[in-house]
Amino acid sequence: MDCIFCKIINGEIPSSFVYEDENVVAFEDLNPMAPEHILVIPKKHYASLNDIPEDEMGIISDIHKAIQNIAKQRGFDKAGYRVVNNCGSDGGQEVFHIHFHVLAGKTLGPIC
Repeated sequence: MDCIFCKIINGEIPSSFVYEDENVVAFEDLNPMAPEHILVIPKKHYASLNDIPEDEMGIISDIHKAIQNIAKQRGFDKAGYRVVNNCGSDGGQEVFHIHFHVLAGKTLGPIC
């Protein structure tokens, strides 16, 4: 598979994880849009939210638990943060391995 996120997970592309558990990894975005910009991804490849089978939707809970832990560890849980998932080309998805952007560290303006 030629997925950049799968290569990061498999260690083919070096990365420093800010979080890892049995199902999820997280690392800092290379092109941050906020002082804190972390990508949170499942270890198993799903192209987008639409590709997760109903019986595997627990991965979304795992991702959100990871986000909650990251926010606490990095100290932005109290001030607040934004979680973004782009789904499909028209939704702005560029890497087709489901991922969630966690943005924090400043006051974030409206998104629409």
